[in-house]
Amino acid sequence: MVRKIEGPARIPVPGGKLIDEHIGRVNSGDEEISIAHMTAPPGWEEPAQTPSFTEYTVVLRGTLIVEHDGGRTEVAAGQSVVTSPGEKVRYSVGPEGAEYVAVCLPAFSPDSAGRD
Repeated sequence: MVRKIEGPARIPVPGGKLIDEHIGRVNSGDEEISIAHMTAPPGWEEPAQTPSFTEYTVVLRGTLIVEHDGGRTEVAAGQSVVTSPGEKVRYSVGPEGAEYVAVCLPAFSPDSAGRD
């Protein structure tokens, strides 16, 4: 079955980050996968989390910083990063902010994020 999705759902979050969920629990009712376009302003950061999903992220602009058990990984525009379920991670951005697309399997939910 083909389903056209007219546009994303804007999910409000603190700190000025914009989440536009195209596919996922909120916008399309999909629980298997979520696909969201995110824009984070300079200086944005979020608390550490231990998610129960795999997250695939493609950085379109700026730099996404991922702190994890193995250290710190900076992901620049044109690069990608994969985080595994059960690994504690903390996301922030570089001084120019960041724009990126995140795909979560299964779909993101606040409960599955495991935020500190």
